[in-house]
Amino acid sequence: MPSMELSTLVTLTTGVTLLTCVLAVAGVHFYAAGRAQRQALVDRLSATGQAPPPGRRRYVPGLDRRLRRTRLGRTLELRLSATGLDLTPGEFFVCMLAGVAGLWLVGHAALAPFFGPIAGVLGVWLAAQFLGWQRRKRIEKFINQLPELARILANATQAGLALRTAVGMAAEELEAPAGEELGKVAAQLAVGASMEEALGELSERLPSRELVVLVTTLVLSNRAGGQVVSALRNLTETLEERKETRREIRTQLSQVNMTSYAVPVLGIGSLLLMNGVKDGALERMTGSPAGQVAVIVAFALYAVGFVLIRRMSRIDV
Repeated sequence: MPSMELSTLVTLTTGVTLLTCVLAVAGVHFYAAGRAQRQALVDRLSATGQAPPPGRRRYVPGLDRRLRRTRLGRTLELRLSATGLDLTPGEFFVCMLAGVAGLWLVGHAALAPFFGPIAGVLGVWLAAQFLGWQRRKRIEKFINQLPELARILANATQAGLALRTAVGMAAEELEAPAGEELGKVAAQLAVGASMEEALGELSERLPSRELVVLVTTLVLSNRAGGQVVSALRNLTETLEERKETRREIRTQLSQVNMTSYAVPVLGIGSLLLMNGVKDGALERMTGSPAGQVAVIVAFALYAVGFVLIRRMSRIDV
């Protein structure tokens, strides 16, 4: 009996250690990214004219090369590029595997061996949700910058500058993510890409109705030679109104979004409470096929409830 308790303690400690390492790596990465952004802003404001600092060291270049040859690696790279994270597919894959292993060991030791694979699948889902959350946050921040972007383009074109030059100027004046994305557009225009192709790729990376309207306005004005300034002035007012509307809707739905996350948390909490009241209850329950099926069905119902609540609270503006 003491040997079993010691084995459970070792497994739990190993899992917690792995999760702590993943969180520590993520914390250091975000801290370094924040310092790099701050330094880039200081350099830009001080106008020293120095070359940009070299990129950081990549830790798993061999794994990156192998992943990029696969469909999974290419899909992962596209999703990472849409989030704006300074991570390679190999680095994200290693962090995800460490998190999955940690959750597997914690579920195995804290609940029952049957919950180890379930916790591992939960780790993969959390990694995918993290990428989606980062992408949505970047899109939301970009949408909030669209009124200022339209204003800069209108002022530049009114001053007699070409639209290509106005895009490059906006890339220098705006902060991330708009500045980074417009920098990519300006680089594509510099190597001979058309305005329609460059802006089309931008709308694919950061899809939103506001950006589609802006891209359509710029493309049509550039192609037909219309009144770019007046169109951008009107679009700026419209984007400002939509920005306020989106903020009000997001505030109204904050409680519903928290409810969607509280539903699965309550389910996992009830399992921990059950196991705490009577030690080994979950292991005995999942020792039979009927108990395993019941647990899988319960987790599936919690997942369905989470998805349905998120679907009902989604309002397209």
